[in-house]
Amino acid sequence: MKELTYREALREALREEMKRDESVFLLGEDIAEYGSSYKVPQGLVDEFGHERVRNTPLAEAGIIGATLGAALVGMRPVAEIMYIDFSPIAMDQIFNQIAKFRYMTGGTVKVPLVIRTQGGGGVSAGLHHSQSLEALYTHMPGLMVVMPSIPYDAKGLLKSSIREDNPVMFIEHKGLYGQSGMIPEEEYLVPLGKAEVKCEGKDITVVAYSKSLVLALQAAETLEKEGISLEVVDPRTLLPLDEDTILDSVKKTSRLMVVHEACKTGGFGGEVAAIVAEKAIDYLDAPIKRVTALDSPIPFNPRLEDYIIPNEGDIIAGARELMGKEVSAR
Repeated sequence: MKELTYREALREALREEMKRDESVFLLGEDIAEYGSSYKVPQGLVDEFGHERVRNTPLAEAGIIGATLGAALVGMRPVAEIMYIDFSPIAMDQIFNQIAKFRYMTGGTVKVPLVIRTQGGGGVSAGLHHSQSLEALYTHMPGLMVVMPSIPYDAKGLLKSSIREDNPVMFIEHKGLYGQSGMIPEEEYLVPLGKAEVKCEGKDITVVAYSKSLVLALQAAETLEKEGISLEVVDPRTLLPLDEDTILDSVKKTSRLMVVHEACKTGGFGGEVAAIVAEKAIDYLDAPIKRVTALDSPIPFNPRLEDYIIPNEGDIIAGARELMGKEVSAR
């Protein structure tokens, strides 16, 4: 085993897949010499050259259009959109072309591409660089949506995404790039569409992903001292969603909390809650609890941002509420 940061794990995944398959190449704004804003592809241009690590204009629709074209002629492009906030500029390309192309051709044409992008707040980047828009992409049949929480999953899921013959939205959290974790020396893959129980418990199922998963695990440690046991489930892939792992956990604990950094209204937590309500409501001993960001743009001011985005304390308060214990208002 070796210790890598989330950023290093992603870079290693790109390097390994580029060495393994010459059809894999990267494109995006300032990803070559500069290494992009968050430095994931840093140094790869020195190994693979500008043919396979391509700088692009600041033009999201153009980047994604080129990505689709390359995939259709047999390449496996990995595009980077600097912030998920800017991905809607390419929404026509993503929703009406990339997500639908394989369907429109009766499955005869593959669309093997990955769109890497960064979401989430917590770094005082302001309201145009801090949004969590994953629910937009889970609403579009034909896409796969991946959101890794730890370095091990970041590497394994990115490698699987690059090998996938369908288009993948691969959403990273800018607040996780410096987090470290242990990773095997040998090659490995993490399957798409498979959740993982990160922490076993008996009282409350907590479904959390991306940075919220890290907060949920911290809350689980704190609450264990109070006698409240959280079972923390990381979906890892939002689309397709591993419903069985979530439902099995809820049947075990009889309580559900969903945690994410996106705002509550229309957030992915509502989908998880609906699935449990449809398929496991008889197992529930309490209403489903959602711990999310407030329905507000993300402020630049650090204190206001901290107030808007859910934190470990909010998860702890939600758990106490589900267990019928006194809680403090947010």
